Amino acid sequence: MLTIGQLAAYAGVTVRTVRHYHQIGLLPEPERDASGYRRYGASAAVALIKIRTVADAGVPLSQIGLMLQADAAALAEAVEKIDSDLREEIERLELSRKRIAQLAAGDALVLPPEVTCYLDRLREVGVSQRILEGERDGWILLAARWPEHMPAVMADKFAELEDPQLVRLYRVLSEVGDSDAADESRLEEIADLMAGLLDRAYAAGEPDLGEEWQDEMPFDLMNNLAAEADPRMPRIVELMRKRGWDGWTRLKRVD
Repeated sequence: MLTIGQLAAYAGVTVRTVRHYHQIGLLPEPERDASGYRRYGASAAVALIKIRTVADAGVPLSQIGLMLQADAAALAEAVEKIDSDLREEIERLELSRKRIAQLAAGDALVLPPEVTCYLDRLREVGVSQRILEGERDGWILLAARWPEHMPAVMADKFAELEDPQLVRLYRVLSEVGDSDAADESRLEEIADLMAGLLDRAYAAGEPDLGEEWQDEMPFDLMNNLAAEADPRMPRIVELMRKRGWDGWTRLKRVD
């Protein structure tokens, strides 16, 4: 007959584990002998070894008792179910690992690769970190709403960057953004550049955005984002209105 310590050592578990198995009803707890100690026989050792083996295979403790009592068919079904659950858990953990690895990738954590490439291109043309962060947050809002459209949208954005006037606009925005003082002449230049780009696009014909782009909430959020980031935004919007354009992220032609 074995003491609890001897039983635990023989089966390769801890005494605490044996007591836990007693508490959850997985391993029967023997009566105490005349000296007040619990003694375990060979059948207890066999049962504990079975429990340890099945537990080490990843079977939840709540299912071990049923598995050990099941016939061959029921056991096979239970094993298949556990295996399926384990595969799903492995897939979930692998996805978690990929997402954790992406934490080191910065913008790539929450943005599709097309957008991160576009942000890299903006860095190359000299856009400031402040403006880049605003662009990034705006694209986070749009990509969350229309992820399926991002490849086509970013292809157009890359093409637009071939326009020196747009590159100049980004650079002036960067220079103003890095300054504490509101330079009126710079704000005027921003409004002129934007109005010029919009006038050319308007003359070429207004694009058909389709019904899926009619959701105003993402654009309202982007407007709020811009206003929160820079107190000079109302002044730029005012200057744009004088040039025949109203709004910020979704500008509209006005008389």
